[in-house]
Amino acid sequence: MQQMTLHTALDKIKGVSAVKLAEIQAQINCQCKPKGSLGRLEEFARRYVAITGQDTVEKKVIFTFAGDHGVVEEGISAFPKEVTPQMVYTFIDGGAGINALARQVGAEVIAVDMGVDHEFKPLSGLMIKKVAPGTANFTRGPAMTRPQAIQCLETGIELAVFCKEAGVTLVGTGDMGIGNTTPSAAIVAAITGLPAGKVTHRGTGINDEMLEHKIAVIEKGLALNQPDANDPVDVLAKVGGFEIGGIAGLVIGCAAVGIPVVVDGFISSAGALIASELHIHVRDYIFAAHKSVEIGHSHALERIKQKPMLDLEMRLGEGTGAALAMGLIEASLSAYRGIKTFDQAGVTKGGHQ
Repeated sequence: MQQMTLHTALDKIKGVSAVKLAEIQAQINCQCKPKGSLGRLEEFARRYVAITGQDTVEKKVIFTFAGDHGVVEEGISAFPKEVTPQMVYTFIDGGAGINALARQVGAEVIAVDMGVDHEFKPLSGLMIKKVAPGTANFTRGPAMTRPQAIQCLETGIELAVFCKEAGVTLVGTGDMGIGNTTPSAAIVAAITGLPAGKVTHRGTGINDEMLEHKIAVIEKGLALNQPDANDPVDVLAKVGGFEIGGIAGLVIGCAAVGIPVVVDGFISSAGALIASELHIHVRDYIFAAHKSVEIGHSHALERIKQKPMLDLEMRLGEGTGAALAMGLIEASLSAYRGIKTFDQAGVTKGGHQ
């Protein structure tokens, strides 16, 4: 498969067939159980099968995109930016939260350096796709240039093409970047029109005073840069992050090549929001893994028109929610494959299901 630009990827995206979805649901309705009794598991199976044309997950990969943020200079995080590369090494070593949960569901974890302020040597489990060593401080100007924003998006698309060629049938998104709830909140505010205070939360666990400061920093960045809500690439460039752009591109790419993509928490959903604003049918391929504690997350999901699969009061990121949700998708497919129909089982079908 040839390398895709942003425009060619967007041109390839088609909505998932409503006819296919209905046919699959009809098969589920013939299974020997009350109609709809497996609740949202039926939805997960129906959507996965309609997207992929198969009822098993062949291979699962979670990409954890990493990047640093110039806005950290404004004191908006409880952790210093040096933690970003340290955590990337932990992902590579297999000792982070995402590694533990991905092992549970048999998913490979690949860390992607989109813009960490550290020079990594080539290592197994790491893709070096660095745009720059961190974004600029968006309280003083745009976080990145428009060409850099497009580079991020096209890197994510490239990874989706890689997955398609490698036989991956389920992709997860994850993130790592100290300070990245700040650009994520800025993106959600810019696109939804909501005030920064309605979409900004504590990130790494900041106190009330720091939270008020964080909101003021976002307000300053939005006022200075005036991101155009009708131009998602402009929003990404003005107040986004390199890893958020990579996630957005991966989501677009998965929609273009027909792979379901499990979107993790707040930062991943900010990326998915950029993607879904660029093409309405991107949302057909998204599985929203969980509802984050971050208050902006529910607003992002509402805009994307996605209902989270889980609500476990998580806020770690990395792709941890995506790993858990992958297990639910596989459970739903096990039910889809394994439950006999009323006729097969010799069970009398109820008249009032």
